[in-house]
Parts: sequence; structure tokens; C-alpha cells
Amino acid sequence: MKPIFRRLSSVEGANSRRASVEQENQEDVQDLMDAYSQAVVSAAATVSPSIVNIDVRRTGPQGAKVMQGSGSGFIFTPDGFVLTNSHVVHGASAVEVMLTDGGHYPAELIGDDPDTDLAVLRIAAPSLVPVSMGDSLKARVGQLVIAIGNPYGFQCTVTTGVISALGRSLRSTSGRLIDDIIQTDAALNPGNSGGPLVTSRGDVIGVNTAVILPGQGICFAIAINTAKFVASRLIRDGKIRRGYIGVAGQNISLPRRVIRLHKLSVETGILVISVEPNSPAQRAGLQPGDVILSYDNQSTSGIDDLHKLLTEALVGIASPLEVLRGHEKRTIQIAAEEYPARGT
Repeated sequence: MKPIFRRLSSVEGANSRRASVEQENQEDVQDLMDAYSQAVVSAAATVSPSIVNIDVRRTGPQGAKVMQGSGSGFIFTPDGFVLTNSHVVHGASAVEVMLTDGGHYPAELIGDDPDTDLAVLRIAAPSLVPVSMGDSLKARVGQLVIAIGNPYGFQCTVTTGVISALGRSLRSTSGRLIDDIIQTDAALNPGNSGGPLVTSRGDVIGVNTAVILPGQGICFAIAINTAKFVASRLIRDGKIRRGYIGVAGQNISLPRRVIRLHKLSVETGILVISVEPNSPAQRAGLQPGDVILSYDNQSTSGIDDLHKLLTEALVGIASPLEVLRGHEKRTIQIAAEEYPARGT
């Protein structure tokens, strides 16, 4: 009997250890889910007071005013500046903003930029809570993100997902490519346009702008670094003045050996994907596969940097464009033109 007793005891001990391990695994999963839930709850509570619902009226036939849908936006300064999509407010005859406390306020259209699908409104309301603006350059594929907006008028709806890809490009309603787009699977629906895409810390890293239909889980947001630059110019000038060289590109990391070889001050550059016919870039000899390092003697570590430098001040002026072609660094002279109806 003694061996049988020992065998049974061994089996019971193994079952006990297995049950203990399974319980620990369940507790670990529960802790993980609790941490995930807490991150979403905290971020939503932080950002929701800054979310606004935007109702737009446009003048219809024979002067009749008609309601033309609604969208989302968010307060980004304590003195009432609101960021949203251009397609939400473009051509509006009247815009009204509703805060989370139910207050309704008329909004002034400060500036509208269809080329980046961004617009800035301003309202006069007390005790406004601005969002915390993040840094979209720090975004990573797979990172948890949260979208907040007013789809179909359901105020402050929260959806979650991850960053599916970075560096996407979308063509705006004006025909211009919007570069450095964030792709996410956080669900967006009509009415989400203009709302924020935020991190688990509650920092805004994107402005929700579009979905691919009938696809599922393919949604896009404009990088907040682009939005910060555009918003500052819209507040200052009411519009964006741009130069144009005629390239489409994407941000890439540079190999370490290339950085050391040429003693570069940047670790990233702009890979030229295509060159438009009869453009300044084509006339200057720029080719697909070139990597842009600087323009007008200023480093361009990404597309946003190049966009910032392509201002009205450089239109018609031959400026140095530093590129890598293969492993060779060279400088070409290029004169930007006034930004046309389409191009980059």
C-alpha cells in the first residue's frame, strides 16, 4: 500500500501545483486587463472635458439655411481656440460649438486649410479645459490609442485600438497629399472627424480625419505635429502660404554607417517616392530614391520639416537642396514655385 499511497500523493501534488499556476495566470491576466481599463478610463476622463460637438450650417439654394451634419473638435488653448477638420467647417455660413456641459456657443472660423484638412475655430466661453498636446514623432506601431468624438451625435464616445501604421499618405479634398498620417484600428464613424486621437497618458497625438469604407478597422488621423504647425499659422495669418517643389515622400531612418560617413546632423531623412512632371524638383534633377537631408541649409529630418520650410518667402528663390543618392551626398539648386492646385 505504501507505494500506491506515494503515487497518489505525487499526482495530487502535481494537480495542486497546476491549479496554483493557473490561478496565478488568471490573476496576471486580470491585473493586465485592469491596467488596460484603468489607462483608458484615465485618458478618457482627462480629455473628455476638452471635446466639443460642432454643428455647421451652410447656405442652401435661394438663401435657405440648411443643417449640413456635424463633427467633432477639441479645445487646445484656454482662451477658446478649437482644432477640427477642414471638411467639417469648410464653406460654412454659421458654426456652433457645444461643450460637454451642454453649453452652446457661436464659433468664429479663424482659419481653414483644406490641404491638410485642418481648421481652427474660436469660441468665447468660461473655464475652458485645453488638451495636452503630445509629440507624434514618439508614436510607435502597436501603441495603445484612444479616439474620442461625437459619432452620429453621440457625445464623447470613446473607442480604443492601436497604431496600425505610421507615415501613411492621404490625398486631401484639394488634391494635395497629406503626409505623415497615423493609421489606427480605433473605430471611427461619421461625426468623429476632428476629434482627438490620444495616448494612454491622455496626450493628443492625432486629429481623427477619415475611414476607409467598406473596410473595417482602417482609420486615419493627422499627426499632431503637423496640426500644431498648421494651427499656429492659421491663428497668425488665417491661412497657410506654401511653396511647392513637386515631390511625394516618406520619412525613413538613415543607416548608421551613412550618418558616420557624411557626418550628418540628422538620423532620419525624406525618401523621394515620386517626382511630378514639369515640377521644380524634376527641373532640378531630383530622382525617386533620393533622400532629402536639408533644404535652404536647414535640416529636414522628416516631411513636416520640409513643409515648414516651403513657405512663401522661398518662392522663386534658388535654394540648396542636400540629398543622398545611393551613398553619395550631393547638393542641387531648386527654386520653389507658388503652391498650385495639387502637389507637394
